[in-house]
Amino acid sequence: MGKKNQPEDLLETLGDFTSKENWDKFFTIRGSDDSFEWYAEWTELRAPLLSHLSNLNQLQEPSPSSAASAGSVSPQILVPGCGNSRLSEHVYDAGFKSITNIDFSKVVISDMLRRNVRERPGMKWRVMDMTSMQFMDETFDAVLDKGGLDALMEPELGPKLGNQYLSEVKRILTSGGKFICLTLGESHVLGLLFSKLRFGWKLSVEAIPQKPSSNPSLRTFMVVAEKALSTTLHEITSLFNESSLDCKGNQACGLHEALENENRIRRGYSAGSDILYSLEDLQLGAKGDLTELCQGRRFELTLGGRGGNYRAILLDARLQSDPFEYHCGVFIVPKTRAHEWLFSSEEGQWMVVESSKAARLIMVLLDTSHSSTSMDDIQKDLSPLVKQLAPGKGDNGAQIPFMMASDGIKQRNIIHKVSSPLSGPVIVEDVVYETVDIEVNRLFPSRELTFRRLIFERTESLVQSEALLIKEGSSHEVNQIERKKSSSSSKSKRKGAHKRTEPSNQLRVYHSYLASSYHTGIISGFSLISTYMENAVAAGKTVKAVVIGLGAGLLPMFLHECMPFLHVEVVELDPVILSLAKNFFGFTEDNCLKVRVADGIQYVGKLANSAEPDEVSVLHRNGDTSCGSKSPKENCVPHHIEDSGPTKVDIVIIDVDSSDSSSGLTCPATDFVDVSFLQNVKDTLSEQGLFVINLVSRSSAMKDMVVSRMKAVFSHLFCLQLEEDVNEVLFALRSESCIKEDCFPEAAHKLEKLLKLKHPEMSQSIVDATKKVRCLK
Repeated sequence: MGKKNQPEDLLETLGDFTSKENWDKFFTIRGSDDSFEWYAEWTELRAPLLSHLSNLNQLQEPSPSSAASAGSVSPQILVPGCGNSRLSEHVYDAGFKSITNIDFSKVVISDMLRRNVRERPGMKWRVMDMTSMQFMDETFDAVLDKGGLDALMEPELGPKLGNQYLSEVKRILTSGGKFICLTLGESHVLGLLFSKLRFGWKLSVEAIPQKPSSNPSLRTFMVVAEKALSTTLHEITSLFNESSLDCKGNQACGLHEALENENRIRRGYSAGSDILYSLEDLQLGAKGDLTELCQGRRFELTLGGRGGNYRAILLDARLQSDPFEYHCGVFIVPKTRAHEWLFSSEEGQWMVVESSKAARLIMVLLDTSHSSTSMDDIQKDLSPLVKQLAPGKGDNGAQIPFMMASDGIKQRNIIHKVSSPLSGPVIVEDVVYETVDIEVNRLFPSRELTFRRLIFERTESLVQSEALLIKEGSSHEVNQIERKKSSSSSKSKRKGAHKRTEPSNQLRVYHSYLASSYHTGIISGFSLISTYMENAVAAGKTVKAVVIGLGAGLLPMFLHECMPFLHVEVVELDPVILSLAKNFFGFTEDNCLKVRVADGIQYVGKLANSAEPDEVSVLHRNGDTSCGSKSPKENCVPHHIEDSGPTKVDIVIIDVDSSDSSSGLTCPATDFVDVSFLQNVKDTLSEQGLFVINLVSRSSAMKDMVVSRMKAVFSHLFCLQLEEDVNEVLFALRSESCIKEDCFPEAAHKLEKLLKLKHPEMSQSIVDATKKVRCLK
């Protein structure tokens, strides 16, 4: 049978590069004397390769299992997936005599052994699977791979074999040893290689020189990974000028992108950014020796199980007097409670650790991806993962208890589901809690209370809005709802019957109570300009407020009711949200409360430039906003905002969530804390104006960044950290002059007098919140 030398014939013979049978067939066809070099030739490889191998002789303490310990100065070199390449022969002839070659093809190993047994007697040849090697740990000083990793990483097969192979490479290399990988540098190959050799490795990438006649689309790269003695994270060094690469454009771009992405991740780790560690990162020592307890150690990680990924936090208990009941415990937080202060803040998490009586607690925060998974299945999925994080050497037999926070909900009823092109899936649900705040219990004693919630699924576990529901005609309503006379009542009158109107059993949103503590916190900040508002009211003037982000409309409705001197304009990007607020949360507009469907960033920018904002029509059908699929035609009239000229605004409130929380910000979107936007807000405000941001972030670095930017733009900055809540409210003043902290009680008293509230308890909550406002600048 003739030999197949054409590239297309070779590929046709091989087919699957991971198939042992295909390789046996391939090597049988080619024969023992017909070597095949997949990538660069020895003439191009010689100089860079020998320079790296020569440095191995400088290892001070060779492995006890290596030949070097028996008196040989030659480093132990492994060539996995050797095939019939002459690479190891050239290296042997260059003076490196301790070389072991492995391949899973018996055909090629037999051929290569016969070819080299006399000329190179020190060369070893073994039939072995490179993804499951039969060598002791730290056996080799160098692993020389020429296309082996590339062959395992066929895109349709995924990274499984490549993962197994690299794990073996890491195991068999000595400290200070090198993995020298000759590769075409495809992005999926480098993505795995860089991430697997992240902690405790020094990496460099260089381009192998080419012959002038070489095909530029087949440029070979050499990745050299040195196994370091510490887990210090190093950026990958590029030893070539990327702009001068004469390889195919896609190959150069892919290599450049892989290098940039990985170095960006490594810089983030080195800077201490809030990055989720993988289990493998931790096993490599990214956060020290996990078999030992370290008081006060805390970090976030991801655990990958069959049921998907789990976001978790590992906490080693701080010093405490009482003995621990468990060496390690798992605390599962349901998605409905993951946003709460107790589970989302560091301070709250340490309280959970203390109450758990565990020396190490692994807190697992569930999200929407686990909604359809039973708790039993979640525990089964997590059990083998958390065992790897338990302190102690190996399995000491101690049980790891699973604890769980109740979701706190006694009853749940989904009222409406809709998918918005802008906001994604949105849910309106009614819930009855197992327990409610003392304050609301005082308002409505001896009653099982129902709350209506607006939830964006894109923002895991965060309740966007929450409102108290009461029955129509409740005695707690000061303003009774006027009912239209129906035809049935007319008939009753004709019959001479006089029927008394009975309270309806229908539930409706009660706008005189704020269920969200951060809404109370926002209003408490109005005390910073209470003198200005008091003077405006005395002069019969209107105080103008702009609220960016409607949500369920609860904050604007409350402001409208309790501060009748306010003219509130709400800017909402998503018409679907406006429709939900009207149809399910009782939101209504009038001359002093308007909604503009527009982009909040652009709207504020136009106000800042003293240009009248473009009027954006909101179509109504019979008084309600229509967001259905039908085109509104009949009974539709345009509604637009009056008095929206270039005049200054007294209060600007940002209460929006972020569609992408990967930046570390859950609320607001990063555009709303950009310096240019903050400057536009300042230019929009009146001289005594107040700027309010509802800030939600689990990243302390991100919070510090927001505070730093606001300090740079505004003269004075205050904050309110809400207890038992992840929200932090920031208040900024435009005025150069500022209220003194010793005047806060008087300012709070003025605000209390301005509020027209139906319940004194609500007023007291706002006043109490003013006491927690602290000055940042």
